[in-house]
Amino acid sequence: MTVESQQTPYSLMGGEKHILSLVERFYFYMDTLPEAKELRAIHAPDLSSTKAKLFKFLSGWLGGPDLFQQEYGHPRLRQRHFPFKVDQQARDQWMLCMNKALYEVAMPDQLRKNIAKALDDLATHMINSE
Repeated sequence: MTVESQQTPYSLMGGEKHILSLVERFYFYMDTLPEAKELRAIHAPDLSSTKAKLFKFLSGWLGGPDLFQQEYGHPRLRQRHFPFKVDQQARDQWMLCMNKALYEVAMPDQLRKNIAKALDDLATHMINSE
């Protein structure tokens, strides 16, 4: 049995195509919502690399191919984000964009709620400044 055929959030969401869609919608919101301007400001003007990394991370995190780890090693998300100021405002802006994106990707409602809760917890864990 392959990873993709197991009942994982990745497969329940529809696999690579839908994870890519989630990432695209997330960055669309981060790039356009006035409420996310501070979050956008801490990112590079060109989001291509950042989009690719988030897609690769989410792929493995949701139970699909572990693309991020294959390319970069263990995610160590908190450590990788230490160079950036991640405060409550940045966390909340990130979740605003992610929640909007999650509601644009077709998936069972309970799965959406579970993923949103897990990402909410992860985003809170990333806070590294006041």
